[in-house]
Amino acid sequence: MAFKSGFIKSRFYTALGLLFLLISIGTAGFILIADYEWVNALYMTVITISTVGFKEVEPLDSESKIFTIFLIITSITLFGYIISVITDYIANNKFIEELKMKQVQKKIQKLENHTIVCGFGRNGKQAMAKLGSYNKGCVIVESDPELIEEIELQGDMLYVRGDATSDEVLLAAGIDRAASLITTLPSDADNLYVVLSARQLNGTCTIVSRASIDTSYKKLKVAGADNVIMPDKLGGAHMASLVVTPDIIEFIDRLSIEGESSSNIEELVIENLPEEYTNKSILDLDLRKKTGCTVIGFKTPDKEYMINPDASTKLVPKSKLIVIGRPEEIQKLNKLF
Repeated sequence: MAFKSGFIKSRFYTALGLLFLLISIGTAGFILIADYEWVNALYMTVITISTVGFKEVEPLDSESKIFTIFLIITSITLFGYIISVITDYIANNKFIEELKMKQVQKKIQKLENHTIVCGFGRNGKQAMAKLGSYNKGCVIVESDPELIEEIELQGDMLYVRGDATSDEVLLAAGIDRAASLITTLPSDADNLYVVLSARQLNGTCTIVSRASIDTSYKKLKVAGADNVIMPDKLGGAHMASLVVTPDIIEFIDRLSIEGESSSNIEELVIENLPEEYTNKSILDLDLRKKTGCTVIGFKTPDKEYMINPDASTKLVPKSKLIVIGRPEEIQKLNKLF
């Protein structure tokens, strides 16, 4: 399919090149042989190769007539071929498709701090749904024609058609400007290659990778993945937990982050707080009184987690607070801070 598409595109550009060459030769010939001005020469060339049969601009001498005969004979074959190729190109929607892809690429080029999702399979769709609920800018990278057709039916998704393991494809998706990348490809080897490429192209973005087997976990972490998720392992552990501690798991499930308007858990980046709170304590922030939310976790600059941190914990730069509350309290929190 890709070979056929490339072949049609190659024929189209060849046809355009031949058309330009034919018009150039005809125009130059009428200027040099018939001594026409360039506008008249161009006009004569166009009416000759298109066989419309209009009268010549000025009477032609014998040499000019011989040249015109040569141009007519040449153009009959070439012009017919050119028209058929251009018609075939448009009929196969390649022209319209390329215009659409250029528009999509322009939108992608304007994105910054967005998320790239490699693969639109089951995990990729779930990731896109979650990111969409938070109105995060996203770009999908997919090569499967059926999945691409499904993406296009959505109408509002930005995507790049191609192999996510290719640096060129990742750059087209804006990896150099992205804040994060999620790779959910079926093959652990492909995910490993994507992580290596993405980390090389962007040393600061957050990379989350899917893995199928335990042996891939360490390799993906070494390659540069910040987090490695094993869906099958998580699913099995979750089902076992529903047997062992069902009430706790059900309660935690109800705290799941659904979107900006229905969150029960939120994280606060200390740098995003007003300056007067920097290096102050959790007690000074007084979230409970101001918003109704409760601090349940603290992430240190060294990426260590503290559960139920002490009220005297300092709000130092490069740290985060994790808070819990009802959706309306979370909304109030976001408005205030």
